Amino acid sequence: MKRIVLAGIAAVTLVLAACSSSPPSSGASSNGKVTLQFWTAQSPPTSTVINNLANAFNATHPNIVVQASSGGTSTGDLLPKVTTAIAAGTPPDVAYIYGSYAANIAQSGKTVNLANIIHTPGYNWNDFYPASQQIVSPGGKVIGFPALIDNLSVIYNKKLFAAAGVPPPSPNWTWDQFRATAKKLTNPAKHIFGVNYPTGGDLLDTSWRFFPGLWQRGGQILSPDHKKALFNSPAGVANLTLWQQMATVDHSVYLDPTANNASPLFTSGHMAMFVSGPWEVPLLNQAKLDWGDVPLPAVTTNHQTVSGPDNWVIFNNGSARVKASITFLEWLTAPKQELTWMIGSGSLPIRPSILKLPGYQLFLKKWPGIGPMAANLVNAKEAMPTLPQWPRVVDSLGNGIASVLLGRAAPAAALNQAAQQANTILNVPGAAGG
Repeated sequence: MKRIVLAGIAAVTLVLAACSSSPPSSGASSNGKVTLQFWTAQSPPTSTVINNLANAFNATHPNIVVQASSGGTSTGDLLPKVTTAIAAGTPPDVAYIYGSYAANIAQSGKTVNLANIIHTPGYNWNDFYPASQQIVSPGGKVIGFPALIDNLSVIYNKKLFAAAGVPPPSPNWTWDQFRATAKKLTNPAKHIFGVNYPTGGDLLDTSWRFFPGLWQRGGQILSPDHKKALFNSPAGVANLTLWQQMATVDHSVYLDPTANNASPLFTSGHMAMFVSGPWEVPLLNQAKLDWGDVPLPAVTTNHQTVSGPDNWVIFNNGSARVKASITFLEWLTAPKQELTWMIGSGSLPIRPSILKLPGYQLFLKKWPGIGPMAANLVNAKEAMPTLPQWPRVVDSLGNGIASVLLGRAAPAAALNQAAQQANTILNVPGAAGG
C-alpha cells in the first residue's frame, strides 16, 4: 500500500524531455523466447507475492520469461531509476509507476499506446474502475494496465465514540453531521481531536482531501482543456469554508504539519476519526484497535470520494517484448491473479468483478475491516488530472488550503490566488518543469 507523493516530478519532467527515443528492434531472441524486465517497486513481504506470481506466469508461458525485481528501494525511488534507464536506452519492459507520474512518463517517447486494443477481450477494459481507466490514459494514450486503486474514507475509533456517548457514524451521513460529530468528540483536556487534515509535508495529500467535497458540490478541478483552474468556484469556496470553520472555530481538526503524524495519533487514542485509506489497515489491526470505516460524508446523497490509482507502465523495447508485456499484464491483472495479490498485499480490487469471486471472502478474513473500503470504490467516480504541470498546480492549491486552515487567509481569497498561480502554470510554456 502507499501514500501518494509528488516529490521530484518536476525535475524528472526535464529529464524525460531530454530523453531520446530511437526506433527499437523487435526485442525477440534468436530462439523466439522473449525475456521481460519487470520492475515491481515491492519490498518484503509483498515482493514475495509478486515474484511468486511472475514465476507462476513463467511456468505456464514457455515462450516468455518474466524477470521480476524491485527496481528500487521504494516506489518513490523507482521513477528516477526508470528515467535514468530511459536516457541510457535501457528501460525495463514493465514498471510500477505512481499514477501522479503518468503524464510525465508518457512524455518520454518510450511508452506504448494501447488505446486501439483496450476493448479486446483479454484486456477487459470495462471491468476496471473508472478512476483507474482515467489515470492510465494521460492525454488519451493508454500507457499500460491499472496496478492499484485506493480511496479516502473515514476510519473511526469505536471506543472513543462509546466513551463520548456519540453514536457511530452512519454510512449515509452528511458533512453537517460530520462537523457536529468531530466537535462532540474533541476533548482538549484529554488531548483528543475530532479528525485530521494534513497541512504540510505532502501538498498533494493536502489537495487530495479537498477534491471530494468539491466534486460533491458540482465543482471541478480544471477546465476540460486543462487551461484554467476551476477549483475556486462557489463549490470550492463552500467546501473549504466547512473545513475552515471546523479548524478555526470548532478547533476539532488536528492540522498535521507533516502528513505523517495523524496515523500514530489515531492509533494511540488521541483522534476519534481518521480520514485516510486502505494503506492504514495493517497498522490499525496490529495496534488491535476496535475501529470501523464509513464512506466520506455527502452534501446530499453523493458520497463521492477520491482515488489515487497507480499503473503498470509498458515501455517500447520492440514489438515482441511489447506483445509479451501485454500478454503478461493481461494475465497478471485478471481476477484470479489479482485476488492472489490482494490476499497477499492488502490491496483493494482493481476490478469490480473480483468482489464476486468465491475467494474474495478469504481476502476479507485476511484483512479485517477492509471490506467497506473496497465497497467504497463505487464512489470513486472521477480522477485527478493527468498532465505534466500537475505537481506545481497541486503545490499552489495545497499552500492555499493550508493557509486557510491555519487561519492565515479567507477561503475565497486563498483559492482565487491559487487559481491565478495555477493558470499561469497551465499556460506558460516550460512552466511544468520550473
